[in-house]
Amino acid sequence: MIVPMKKVSLIVLKNERKDALEKLRKAGVMHLETVTGNSKELSALKADFSSLERAYLALDEIKAPKKKAGAEAEAGNAQVKEKADEIGALLDEKKKAEEVIIKNGRELERFAKWGDVNPDDLNFLKEKNLDLYLYEIPVSKYYDIPAEIHTILVNQDKNLCRCIAYSDDNSTLKMPAEAKIVALPEKSTKVLKEEVASAKKDIVSINQKLLGFVGFKSSIKNRMKQLEKEIEFENVYSGMGNEEGDAASNLAWLSGFVPAPELAALKKLASENSWAIYADDPTEEDNVPTKLKNSKAVQILYPVMDFLGTVPGYHEFDISAWFLIFLVIFFAMIFGDAGYGMLMLIIGLVLALKSKIKTKEVPPAMILLVVWALATVAWGTLNCSWFGIESEKLPVFLQNLALPVFAPGNPERDMNLQIFCFILAVLQMSIGHIIALMRNIKEKSLKMLADIGSLSILWGMFYVVLMLIVSAEKFPMHNAVLFMIGGGFALSFVFSNYEGSIGKSILESLKNIISVLLGVINFFSDIVSYIRLWAVALAGSAIAETVNQMAGPMLGNFLIFFGILLLVFGHGLNMVLNALSVIVHGVRLNTLEFTSHVGMAWAGYKYKPFSE
Repeated sequence: MIVPMKKVSLIVLKNERKDALEKLRKAGVMHLETVTGNSKELSALKADFSSLERAYLALDEIKAPKKKAGAEAEAGNAQVKEKADEIGALLDEKKKAEEVIIKNGRELERFAKWGDVNPDDLNFLKEKNLDLYLYEIPVSKYYDIPAEIHTILVNQDKNLCRCIAYSDDNSTLKMPAEAKIVALPEKSTKVLKEEVASAKKDIVSINQKLLGFVGFKSSIKNRMKQLEKEIEFENVYSGMGNEEGDAASNLAWLSGFVPAPELAALKKLASENSWAIYADDPTEEDNVPTKLKNSKAVQILYPVMDFLGTVPGYHEFDISAWFLIFLVIFFAMIFGDAGYGMLMLIIGLVLALKSKIKTKEVPPAMILLVVWALATVAWGTLNCSWFGIESEKLPVFLQNLALPVFAPGNPERDMNLQIFCFILAVLQMSIGHIIALMRNIKEKSLKMLADIGSLSILWGMFYVVLMLIVSAEKFPMHNAVLFMIGGGFALSFVFSNYEGSIGKSILESLKNIISVLLGVINFFSDIVSYIRLWAVALAGSAIAETVNQMAGPMLGNFLIFFGILLLVFGHGLNMVLNALSVIVHGVRLNTLEFTSHVGMAWAGYKYKPFSE
């Protein structure tokens, strides 16, 4: 469920702001509205954080052997800042060296075909009244240079001639228009090369010095975490609302959101500290954070939602339980192999046991992996799919565990799997419309009739999908189906935009008639979209079988090692591809097809209280 929130405003004495914020942070219940602080202290803290962050990122890129990195060094805040400054100075030196390499590299590349060039030599000749100029000119135009201009051909390639030009009387050279004068480098190419070599040595030396700081990486990271809290505190402290000037009051204030069950504790804290407090229900215009409250069983989904960055809006629905149920089913169907499921189950149990021994608790992500693995074993068993091995070569007891409608020997197996995918589609999307229907019933809104109409269209289109995709013979068209689609469309057309007036609702639908008509087609396409579960699983099964066929002949002779290696690599790669397919396809069905029928936009953001 989405925890109800209260919008809260607090007023405190201006000279008690810091103490009030410390107590409020210790309470850890109020999600503050965005404030923008401005103070010298805040600027200094941000500068320190930037310095530490730069140092940490530089150390994090160093892949140092443990014997060279040494043990993690414990350091106080002052020492951490000192080390960060030293690292920053080294990074500045490294940047300068890299700039020298890049700048000189460009010049050396420009004169790569000229050989050694020294501008001092040319300047010396100029002092002796002999001006020499470097030119690049197309080969075909080189011989058009006037006779009074002397040239020395340095070299030429297919397209260009490189030459040195001069005249007897030092007059202006009237070279052909195609001739391009080459600007001299600031330094000789020999010096440029020496500087590049020196800069490369400096970088090696700097990298060695940076290696000596790796032991401080954890201390720097810990200090960064402390600074984040200090920055947050100072930002709120300096950004709290208050009046300035001679007539200013001695008050400061801030506002935010508090979960309704926590409001009593905040009111008690306000009373104890003589703060003024005002709490009310948020309005539609308020950007309210979302706090989810679910059972521990459903909370195993939270790592997935955090990874996706999906948060339901405060005024939307919490579909976490349904999301979890169907994601587990989709995961099992996409992997589709009991052997893969057993491997994941072993890995999940080992990781969970290690975590339990080390931290006394098992992370939700590991529990979710075990649940996925169990579901995959169950689905693979029902399909008699074990590492892509042909079913007739499996033990008889495994063959007998297969569900007859999904067993490999059933000629209608693929058709039955397709029907099952479409059944999942209509069930999940029906749940979405029922969720919306229940809200409208609760609000006593006639939009409930539009939800009923959508359900009617959905089930009618389900039958149309079976007829067109699966088999027209098994699922012939009936008038009842047309009535369900037509009647559902009429209800949806009339009541989908209802806001107190049926006439205005119909008019709004007429204004968007194209979108309304496309919406009916979307029911068809959304149902068909679920066939991807069968298609992706079929592709994974084909890959597993191919790997077995390639490795099989190697396992009975001296190439057995390569056969085993091929099996491990092939099936491992297939599992990785299946995992990606879950993200691409399994997650998509939940976050797009399903939630579009619930009416969700995932427009929320997480509740993050101001806390220590």
